[in-house]
Amino acid sequence: QVQLVESGGGLVQAGVSLRLSCAASGRTFSSAIMGWFRQAPGKEREFVAAINWRMNTNYADSVKGRFTISRDSAQNTVYLQMNGLKPEDTAVYYCAAGSQFSTTTKAYDYWGQGTQVTVSS
Repeated sequence: QVQLVESGGGLVQAGVSLRLSCAASGRTFSSAIMGWFRQAPGKEREFVAAINWRMNTNYADSVKGRFTISRDSAQNTVYLQMNGLKPEDTAVYYCAAGSQFSTTTKAYDYWGQGTQVTVSS
């Protein structure tokens, strides 16, 4: 079983940067697909970024060029570097793990507790 704990969220001003971390544990972590999702109030949870075991990455169009997902297998940690933050990025951000490289929530089996990111203008 995989356990995920996110950290690094907070209140920031538009245009600045923030880095989220996801600490993972479990015997199957090294083979898992890791993803970041976000959910704003009144909206469905949406895909942000994902990374597979080959270190290939995929990004939502809304964050491409601004966000970077990375994975440090030696430290069992996944990161989401967020640059040029906009008010529309405000949401609870969730780290997820699964066995399929996908942009859908259904494809992921394990979820962290979420960390709040609020971007003010």
